[in-house]
Amino acid sequence: MRRRVILMLPLAALGVSCVSEKEKEIKMPEREASAPSKEPVEKVTVVEFSPDGEPAGTVTVDKVAMPEEEWKKKLTPLSFEVLRQKGTEMAFTGKLNKHYEPGIYKCRGCGTVLFKAETKFDSGTGWPSFYAPAAAENVYVEKDVAYGMVREEVLCKRCDGHLGHVFPDGPAPTGLRYCLNSASLDFAPLGKGNKE
Repeated sequence: MRRRVILMLPLAALGVSCVSEKEKEIKMPEREASAPSKEPVEKVTVVEFSPDGEPAGTVTVDKVAMPEEEWKKKLTPLSFEVLRQKGTEMAFTGKLNKHYEPGIYKCRGCGTVLFKAETKFDSGTGWPSFYAPAAAENVYVEKDVAYGMVREEVLCKRCDGHLGHVFPDGPAPTGLRYCLNSASLDFAPLGKGNKE
């Protein structure tokens, strides 16, 4: 039994046009190259600080959002684990635990001023502890139910970086203990507060 092979060729290859003479006269508009669609950048309002650690007013800025690979390039492995994956450094290992120089503590992810040295105290827990943020607008708190516990997670308002947790067992005047990770913070001495 013989098999028949049928070749399918485009009509144009055979010299046959599918477009009538009348249609050839109609010029189709050229497609414009479409720009990549950009999602609107979320804005947040935070308090800026002078290099001397004093509030300098509120500003509305773009929220810092980067792909995970960019965060990995920007941060050390430990800072990435803490800030972006909600990890915790081991107690008594952070370089800022027993650090009491006058200055301000900024988010290692985006540089937002978060806490002042004057509110830092030795909680004995092994992590840097503060009784109040430098400005309430620069941090936010969310309920954290990980590991079978109910805690209040503290995050940076501008980049959503995990900083630590806040507990109701701190000193006066607030009675709060913001228990943070050194790996999520950078320290700037007074006079150099907002300089990168």
